[in-house]
Amino acid sequence: MSGGDTHSTPSVHPKMAAAQGPVDPSSPEQNGFMRDEKDHSLQRGNWGNQIEFVLTSVGYAVGLGNVWRFPYLCYRNGGGAFLVPYFVMLIFCGPLFFMELSFGQFASQGCLGVWRISPMFKGVGYGMMVVSTYIGIYYNVVVCIAFYYFFSSLTSVLPWTYCDNPWNTPNCVSILENPNITKSTQPSAMLGNVSQALNQTLQRTSPSEEYWSFCVLNLSDDVGNFGEVQVHLLSCLLVSWVVVFFCLMQGIRSSGKVVYFTATFPYVVLTILFIRGVTLEGASTGIKYYLTPQWDKILEAKVWGDAASQIFYSLGCAWGGLITMASYNRFHNNCYRDSVIISITNCATSVYAGFVIFSVLGSMANHLGEDVSQVAEHGPGLAFVAYPEALTLLPIAPLWSLLFFFMLILMGLGTQFCLLETLVTAIVDEVGNEWILQKKTYVTLGVAVAGFLLGIPLTSQAGIYWLLLMDNYAASYSLVIISCIMCVSIMYIYGHQNYFQDIQMMLGFPPPCFFQICWRFISPTIIFFILIFSVIQYQPITYNQYQYPSWAVAIGFLMALSSVICIPLYALFQFCRTDGDTLLQRLKNSTKPSRDWGPALLKHRTGRYAPTIPPSPEDGLEFQPLHLDKAQIPMVGSNGSSRLQDSRI
Repeated sequence: MSGGDTHSTPSVHPKMAAAQGPVDPSSPEQNGFMRDEKDHSLQRGNWGNQIEFVLTSVGYAVGLGNVWRFPYLCYRNGGGAFLVPYFVMLIFCGPLFFMELSFGQFASQGCLGVWRISPMFKGVGYGMMVVSTYIGIYYNVVVCIAFYYFFSSLTSVLPWTYCDNPWNTPNCVSILENPNITKSTQPSAMLGNVSQALNQTLQRTSPSEEYWSFCVLNLSDDVGNFGEVQVHLLSCLLVSWVVVFFCLMQGIRSSGKVVYFTATFPYVVLTILFIRGVTLEGASTGIKYYLTPQWDKILEAKVWGDAASQIFYSLGCAWGGLITMASYNRFHNNCYRDSVIISITNCATSVYAGFVIFSVLGSMANHLGEDVSQVAEHGPGLAFVAYPEALTLLPIAPLWSLLFFFMLILMGLGTQFCLLETLVTAIVDEVGNEWILQKKTYVTLGVAVAGFLLGIPLTSQAGIYWLLLMDNYAASYSLVIISCIMCVSIMYIYGHQNYFQDIQMMLGFPPPCFFQICWRFISPTIIFFILIFSVIQYQPITYNQYQYPSWAVAIGFLMALSSVICIPLYALFQFCRTDGDTLLQRLKNSTKPSRDWGPALLKHRTGRYAPTIPPSPEDGLEFQPLHLDKAQIPMVGSNGSSRLQDSRI
């Protein structure tokens, strides 16, 4: 059961081990089989090219949190000094990104199928599906709100510019109508997680705040008071799901083409907004506030905890999406290179977005004559209140608003594509027969319809309460636990030596020594640290001045538990159905790899995965035509170990 155990496979003959060495992609033959020029999976399909995979993964990792959470964390935790713990945590947590990519690529299976590596831990895959379901439901509601703001920007004057609208209150004061008004007499913005965004003021409410609360949300007074469904949000939610479905209708064949636009155009918009922002009066004040180092902050444990949490959540670890996207790679794709590119791109985007956000907020603070901290927000408070209000100060404000919300839509869709594909792939791979492979479009439609129906309550007057409840509980603690168990099960149950050999067989080289150390020791420790930090820093969820009732918090913890509970329940189920004369024997049998663990294509099952008996269709292997004059025949050596010999037929 230790990391060095090789209980799952027979001893490897030296000549067999040679088959796991580097493979020349240009060679027409590979270990006796004729190599398919495209290294192609006929059943599941593959990415059209590696750019599609990289762009899809970038779109998945680079989401709304890069824009509305990282800049806030940076200025709150020491400005430029925060970048030190941030990049240190990237170095030590980034290897988890490579682990998930290599895991999915080696087995060519989604988040359920990969657990042939250790069937007892298949509950981890189900936990990933539950988490992706929760996130997919509320994430598309955020996208639908961005759609509504986008459509509302198609006007000559933004509707949140002045206070002469039916939804405005006597407390509303526009900074354009009263340019000398400041918020200096107000209490400073509350610091906290996403649920504490959008805090209301005591003396002045801005038009953007009232537009958000009274027009877009029509907010009720309690989480249990659902009120009416907001038709305008429901319509936009339908638009969001229709867009997601049509982009994924043909699986990766269609989404792989869409990401050429959805993953790249946000950078065009960011650059346009950056150029416009840094040319504004007062922009330098905001940027200095964003980056000025406060080196004493580095000594605070909370800063390191925030850095570790931000890296972990922004990379999308333990959602199942990384495994799913990598499962459509060709077997010998260099996913190590891809993981480095995607991780660095994700973090660089966060830093870049901070310049875009704080240059405009600095200009707004300069206009109001107050400190940047008085206008800085995070989460929905930044995206739908603070930044839109700042945009009203710019000439041709609707143009900049259109660009900003179009960018949010594309960032949200990039993540949503992978969340939906994770669920669809898991279902299709689990059923695995020819019928469901041919009907995958209908599976995608069914999941999309279910997601739309489950999202309807979030478009009610109490929708924002439930959205933040899901964001705070359903996808926080459970992700950390799932990731930790996945790391431990691969490194210590399956065995680190086995996994390193698998990667060498796939890539032609083992994981770098630093990655091996991180996977075995450092990354699990950091994950455990994040969990402890999250528990210590826990505060009951609030929204503005509203304190969630205890029954709502209990529902939040139940949502978090619903994904984690899959792990022990399935482990117990697998243990009970596994054969064995003793409890220990049953435990060993339920944790060792199943007979169909390994590369999905028969031609890639070399070395210790080479079949010693003809595989049957039940093994889940995909057969590829062999060249008639070449085949691999397993032979038995003098020492009893199997070896492979090229033989003419």
